[in-house]
Amino acid sequence: MKPIRVGLLGLGTVGTGVVRIVEGHQEDLQSQIGSSIAISKILVKDRAKSRSISVDPSKLTEDPWDIVRDPDIDVIVEVMGGIAHSRDVILEALERGKHVVTANKDLMALHGPEILAKAREKGCDVLYEASVAGGIPIIRTLIEGFSSDRITKIMGIVNGTTNYILTKMSQEGAAYADVLKEAQALGYAESDPTSDVEGLDAARKMTILATLGFRANVALEDVSAKGISNVSQEDIMYAKRLGYEVKLLGIAEREDDSISVSVQPTMVKQSHPIASVNGVFNAVYVHGEAVGETMFYGRGAGEMPTATSVVADLVAVVKNMKLGVNGRQAQLSYKVMKLKTDEQIASKYFLLLQVDDRSGVLAQIAQVFSNLDVSIESVMQPSAPDKEGAELIIITHNANQAAMNKVLKAFEALPAVQQIKSVYRVEG
Repeated sequence: MKPIRVGLLGLGTVGTGVVRIVEGHQEDLQSQIGSSIAISKILVKDRAKSRSISVDPSKLTEDPWDIVRDPDIDVIVEVMGGIAHSRDVILEALERGKHVVTANKDLMALHGPEILAKAREKGCDVLYEASVAGGIPIIRTLIEGFSSDRITKIMGIVNGTTNYILTKMSQEGAAYADVLKEAQALGYAESDPTSDVEGLDAARKMTILATLGFRANVALEDVSAKGISNVSQEDIMYAKRLGYEVKLLGIAEREDDSISVSVQPTMVKQSHPIASVNGVFNAVYVHGEAVGETMFYGRGAGEMPTATSVVADLVAVVKNMKLGVNGRQAQLSYKVMKLKTDEQIASKYFLLLQVDDRSGVLAQIAQVFSNLDVSIESVMQPSAPDKEGAELIIITHNANQAAMNKVLKAFEALPAVQQIKSVYRVEG
């Protein structure tokens, strides 16, 4: 079989890793697919820029259309990022009958249904394993490994930057602002870290995972997102004292034809496997009706882990080409799901309240919970001699979100409650 000709859009961190793997693993690749893979053209911003890898200058171009419109190129690998321009480039590539491999989570979260529909129409593959959790093969697992099961819950640490920050805060007692600066210095966080620390990056990844796991169209606006910028060292200290770790979790749940998808700082029982996932590592926990609990763990970013997923998708495209089945695996959503109401979303909750330090206050607090039918699992009053008033830590039994919203509103109006300092969902 003639060499498979690839057009590579982007030669940054991931693009460089793709070149390293394709050029360094030719023997292994040929043994799997029966032909060689040649990277024919590479899109760069500046052809004159010095690079960490040696590339034939004649392959470089600054014009993406030079690659997309080349009739000899079979597969487009998109690792340049961005949304609007990448969408236009990929749609034209599909229109011209080229298969696409992308690592672009933002694009697939926002325009995935449109792109996959075009791929099906043109008989092309669009594979995007590297868009979520780097080197962890979670997308292929959801599509193929769980094809005979019904997934009811996906829960994941899908952003390495925030996991690194929370890990350092937990293990070293460091302040959020200090660890964020360290993460930026190490290259784990951008100079503008908003997308990571406010949960937006994780929300895009959970959009993709929920769409695949539940076989239903989930839009980014369906995902409620809250980040870690307000997580305090005090919250983490109390969590550890109670046997929990604070993690930024993406949580997608399904019950019959209703779903909920969120990203939020969550207190996870230390006995749960996901609580021990530290540093920049990612993990995705999946619960299926038949298989039960499973968890997938690995590096969620970086040159080689992410490039490994990209090249694995490239291999899958070539295998489909040889079998003549391209375009038949496009995962078009076929189920109609509705979003759960606040009354249908239930979990345990952790509350940290600052209250008046006098008799009868605890009875008032308990009465609020009783009036709104929320059951208390435990109450703790830590010693706080240097603080005005007293602190109460309360963990509830399972309560629906609507009832908890009413509890919080009642506390805001209760004179004995000086401040609602923290509220967290509890898992495990």
